[in-house]
Amino acid sequence: MPDLPLQIAIVGGGAAGFFAAITCAESLGAHRRQESTSPHTCAESLGSRGRVTIYEATDKPLAKVRISGGGRCNVTNARTDPRELVAHYPRGGRELLGPFHRFGPRETKAWFEARGVPLVTLPDLCLFPASDDSASIVDCLLGAARAARVELRTGCAVKRISRDGARFALTLATGETVPADRVLLATGGAKGLDLAAALGHRIEPPVPSLFTFRVADPRCTALAGIVVPEAVATVPGTRLQGAGPLLFTHEGLSGPAILRLSAWGARELAARDYRFTVALNFVPPLSTAAAAERLNALRTTHGRKQLHTWSPLELPQRLWEQLVAASGARPGATWAEAPAAVVQALARLATACEFPVTGKALHREEFVTCGGVSLKEVDFRTMESRLCPGLFFAGEVLDIDGLTGGFNFQAAWTTGWHAGHAMAGNG
Repeated sequence: MPDLPLQIAIVGGGAAGFFAAITCAESLGAHRRQESTSPHTCAESLGSRGRVTIYEATDKPLAKVRISGGGRCNVTNARTDPRELVAHYPRGGRELLGPFHRFGPRETKAWFEARGVPLVTLPDLCLFPASDDSASIVDCLLGAARAARVELRTGCAVKRISRDGARFALTLATGETVPADRVLLATGGAKGLDLAAALGHRIEPPVPSLFTFRVADPRCTALAGIVVPEAVATVPGTRLQGAGPLLFTHEGLSGPAILRLSAWGARELAARDYRFTVALNFVPPLSTAAAAERLNALRTTHGRKQLHTWSPLELPQRLWEQLVAASGARPGATWAEAPAAVVQALARLATACEFPVTGKALHREEFVTCGGVSLKEVDFRTMESRLCPGLFFAGEVLDIDGLTGGFNFQAAWTTGWHAGHAMAGNG
């Protein structure tokens, strides 16, 4: 055991930073309790294994936790099989597989509930606090940090981190320099990446993930508010795809199908400057050929019904009417009167309706980017740097991002837990 207490610095007072700090401090406390039972331990040494300090640049720690999920906080997801869980991470899934086996959604739920915050599972498998208020999560983390004797310094940005022999030296915005034996970077944004780069790490360029599509097309404006319960969005000429509910807005296209497509295609769509064509299948799993076959049969079986007033594809009526109008069908035409070309056009519009995307808009409830510290340079058993011993990473500073549904918070809890244990000497 070191002669002097370990000085452990947590840079960033968000979800990952707090979880790592609490885990580390509680682990150090467990060491102290074990040592106190030993007859060879001097009384003076008790409680002196280490000190954990969070340095938060703003005066509002856990701000993103507080406003996430519309103020409700989607803590995690009910998918507990790590192999199923990692499929929801466009980047970082492979690296998180092992860590999720040790600390995943099941352990996260137990952690919060053991501290008096019950979680409820919704039909979409998202877990929220039973209070339906993110303040329950914020208060829990703040209380656990206080109980574990974590020191929280707010309004205290870290400007520079350097090695000072075997230790680190943190230069604060106040001009103060503080020593640290171990440092965790858990702050997002450019500053966290700059600190990591200055210590020798390669940074994958950050670009937005989980964004909606701007579409300057009167069809979207006319359909604003319409939800297609199940759709598939693709980018022609690529393998990019997103499935799920689709929402038309005054600005363009949104909903889970679009958010998933934007997450998996974050870098490729950024390279296109967010100008591309998106094709929408409103009736999956039907292909254009299968839809045409089904519609052609209606010319005989339901020939007297009017195209405009009856949709055989279970689409919102307003959407169906727009597709019929775009197909070139004569107003008032019946299915028996519909030319083969019109039926074929309807099948194509229902399964591969194309819209020109002219830009992006950030999803209002998400704050996610892809990019960050290269995952090849991090040991995911401990979250320690492979290049700089004593330096650890957790949360959004890493090149990890998940889909909506609690996956990004779970990555924060998991990486923070592993880093906290390792920094306390239990990795």
